[in-house]
Amino acid sequence: MFSRVVDALFGCWHQHYSFPITIKKGKRSRASFATGTYVVCLDCGKELPYDWKQMKIVHATVERSPVRSLATKEAA
Repeated sequence: MFSRVVDALFGCWHQHYSFPITIKKGKRSRASFATGTYVVCLDCGKELPYDWKQMKIVHATVERSPVRSLATKEAA
């Protein structure tokens, strides 16, 4: 928690990015779990999730698919 506050005040602003990288099957980057695509900050090296449809960096929250949520309701 404290490190997030320090990063917000003095950390990298993530202004320079790589081209979006899409991960296929195999080992995925933590940033690519949300959308399957991520960009890398060229200043600090942090990987950030990227959404091709919105053409911007998104938060790392993973949305549940409707099929999965229906399957869990039927199982209950």
